[in-house]
Amino acid sequence: MQLTFDAADRLVELAQTRRGPVSPEDAAHVLFALERAPAALARSLLEDVVAGDARLAWLGARVGLVEQPHAETLIEGAEFVVFDLETTGLSAIRNRMCEIGAVRVRALAIEDTFETLVNPGSALPPNIAALTGIRDADLRHAPRPELAVRRFLGFAGDASLTAHNARFDMAFLEREVERLTGRRVAAPVVDTVWLARRLLQRRSERFSLAALAHFFGTSTSPCHRALPDAVATAEILVSLLGLAQERGARTLADVLELAAPRARKLHSKRSLIAGAPTGPGVYLFHDRNETVLYVGKARDLRARLRSYFSGSRQRPAVEAALGALERVEWRELGSELEAALDELRLIGELRPPANARGGRADRYAYLAQRGDRWAVVSAPGPFGPITSRNRARLVARALDGFEGDDPADGLPALRARLTRLARDLRFEDAAKVRDRLKALEEAVQRFETLDRLRATRVCVLAPAREPGFKRAFFVASGRLAAVRTLAVDGAGRIEVEAGIAEAALAKPSFAPEDADVLLLVGGFMRRPGPELRIVSLDAAEILAA
Repeated sequence: MQLTFDAADRLVELAQTRRGPVSPEDAAHVLFALERAPAALARSLLEDVVAGDARLAWLGARVGLVEQPHAETLIEGAEFVVFDLETTGLSAIRNRMCEIGAVRVRALAIEDTFETLVNPGSALPPNIAALTGIRDADLRHAPRPELAVRRFLGFAGDASLTAHNARFDMAFLEREVERLTGRRVAAPVVDTVWLARRLLQRRSERFSLAALAHFFGTSTSPCHRALPDAVATAEILVSLLGLAQERGARTLADVLELAAPRARKLHSKRSLIAGAPTGPGVYLFHDRNETVLYVGKARDLRARLRSYFSGSRQRPAVEAALGALERVEWRELGSELEAALDELRLIGELRPPANARGGRADRYAYLAQRGDRWAVVSAPGPFGPITSRNRARLVARALDGFEGDDPADGLPALRARLTRLARDLRFEDAAKVRDRLKALEEAVQRFETLDRLRATRVCVLAPAREPGFKRAFFVASGRLAAVRTLAVDGAGRIEVEAGIAEAALAKPSFAPEDADVLLLVGGFMRRPGPELRIVSLDAAEILAA
């Protein structure tokens, strides 16, 4: 379950990011979006937040983190209390806990356990009873949550709390602790989900408790009971701590950093997108040296930029860019089409390391006939571009022995060959032919799409950013021949005629850069949004649209 970070979480994150105490004015700006709050007002807004969280304290005139006494403890000497809760539902506001199980891990070994049923004060929902096997009769004489939590906290002491998907368990625990003390839990929390995500990135795609228990071969299988699940989590933790040490982690602080949830790490960077507009445009991620790490486009810049700071993980390269992010630049444009074209241009010019596609025309290849065979070449021609030389070589192998001048005509013979090989049980040969056939089919489809677009002569009209104007994109001879800005009231004949003239003079192009633009514009032409108009290269029609 994804729980919203409250003001205390955000203030803790801000202090962690700044690596020290922050002024009330800075904190009020981040937490409450106040641009220039007077110091006295800012402090009064923060008083309840700081007073209600044991992690925070006033350090003179600034607010900072209470020093964790064991942060620099070596991993092999650190103490963890791994716990699991069973609850009557998923909401910490509407539901209560019904069982607590915990395991003490000291010196990388399981040392002691704690378990208790908890009387939630209401009947268990049937689905929870079926899932856990706990019955209402079992809970009748169990301690109430307040007493059960008090006993658990006594067992835990000042050890580092650990749980699998800790935000869920901590939400219930924090609620009970707040009822008891009016404050938040001060102990640092390790989440084995996020620790596993960091340490097993290329070794496992699944990070559920059951999946990790299977991966590490724990002695106890998770079964939706608190103590067995806590034991399994403790064994997983010990294995992960060993992997963390192999990665160079030495102290509890290192482990906490590795296990910090993605959203918590990125939360402080949300201020970088404050004020982002809701219209279309492009955005650029810069690092501290102003190097552009990533370029993107959006129909709604604000919504797209906010999505990077949600709980959903991005591609590894984009995650790395977010980690190094220091500044977000955005440029408002009139339409998604214009944004997509600008994105393609910027990727080609800047070569941002986190962008996976576009702008690598130097890697493109073409097919050409050389006598009685098909060859992979760099010179632009009608059969291309194919987006990688390796893919182009696979297509050329598919055409071995084919003497025609249109690759599409080679498909029937290749399909027949695949059928024969499968019938003769020659599966290895069939697999090779299958891969070549797929590459040829994709290439032929691309060639046909480009042929159709290269024969297209149209003007695509889209809104301009400036009120009262529109953008005219003139497509002809296999390229975007001209772009003009026109008034929406029908004026601008000179601009229209200049665009049509440029389109008429445009030489046919097979260049990879023009092919990328053509395919991009073609995608918008195939599924035009309501803001687009597609008309012929006729001045009267363009002015009237």
